Amino acid sequence: MLHLIAAHQARPGDDPIFALNKEASERRARGETIVNATVGALLDDAGKLAVLPTAARAVHEVPPAEWAAYAPISGLPDFLRAVSDDLLARAPVLRECSVAAATPGGSGALHHAIKNFLEPGQTLLTTNFFWGPYQTLADESDRKLATFDMFAPDPAAALDRALGAIVSEQKRALLFVNDPCHNPTGYSMTDEEWHAFLEVIASHGKNAPVTLLLDVAYADYGARDFRASLGRFEKVLDRVQILFAYSASKAFTHYGLRVGAIVACTPDQKERAAIDAAFGYSCRGTWSNCVRGGQRAVTRLLTDPELSAALKAERDDLKSLLLRRVAAFNARAKDAKLRYPRYEGGFFVTVFCEDGPKEAARMREMGVYVVPQKKAVRVALCGVSEAEIPRLVEALAPLGA
Repeated sequence: MLHLIAAHQARPGDDPIFALNKEASERRARGETIVNATVGALLDDAGKLAVLPTAARAVHEVPPAEWAAYAPISGLPDFLRAVSDDLLARAPVLRECSVAAATPGGSGALHHAIKNFLEPGQTLLTTNFFWGPYQTLADESDRKLATFDMFAPDPAAALDRALGAIVSEQKRALLFVNDPCHNPTGYSMTDEEWHAFLEVIASHGKNAPVTLLLDVAYADYGARDFRASLGRFEKVLDRVQILFAYSASKAFTHYGLRVGAIVACTPDQKERAAIDAAFGYSCRGTWSNCVRGGQRAVTRLLTDPELSAALKAERDDLKSLLLRRVAAFNARAKDAKLRYPRYEGGFFVTVFCEDGPKEAARMREMGVYVVPQKKAVRVALCGVSEAEIPRLVEALAPLGA
């Protein structure tokens, strides 16, 4: 007799990326020389977790009582204001009509979007290459997931077909776009590509409630300042609900702190109040509230001028470290004729191949760990030192054209 419900009896017990990382770490601990390009955490060139000193200082200076006490269900008001200001200060129309709730990392923001903007059984839409937990979050929420080809000859047309089919079937849509520094491909969309996407999204928004969530988890490590272009979304607010999944994990190098937020931009005051209440209700019904001490630390880092300037300088150094790896990878990958999307910055790049699991298994035998996908492998360059890149590309070379 099985007490676990049937739909949950065959679920994997561990995230496959973390399982690969564990295997690579165990081999390294036994003395093997391993290149581990699996987990999305930024390591320095010595292989140690890169931690921003100013962020660590702010975390340690939070008083014990702040760590011990409950936070308000939807988050500390100062934290929510600081996050919205940090994200939207250069898009004043979005900022003026925004409402936010604290979440345990960006994952919590994605959860709230799925639960509040899709009915049970309905379908979430995203790109055909996507972060695996999008599917997990959809499954756990009793929703489905569909994709469109982000690298089709005309990606906007592919989006139009997929979004049109979903709107026709379920009379509403929720679209996740991870940009810039897309996980897993590393791709960052151009202004022209966003213009075409927003035309498509807004056209469907005339006929049904269409919600666009921007997952900006890796945006602070992109080649360009993504905040400078957020004004583009102000132009479609009358037809599209705009959401942001905000994560302090990467931007502040404190992955285990589990601090994030969902930010919704809604011109209609009545609907904005309803969204605010719905987010609070979802918080109470899942994690109840988020870590108060983490919110205090991030708030101080965002609002204290001295700490904010020091943090930015330190993050710029880490960004430069990552961009040097990107440049080194691009140079060697070009010589090896690897097939992968335009890669200008971010934690990951995806190399195309015919059989991702087969190629990843071959590379594991060589002591090089990447994450298999259906017809590609994901390479977490964030965890690979510049000195390891020649060996990494050598292992990838058979995938070349």
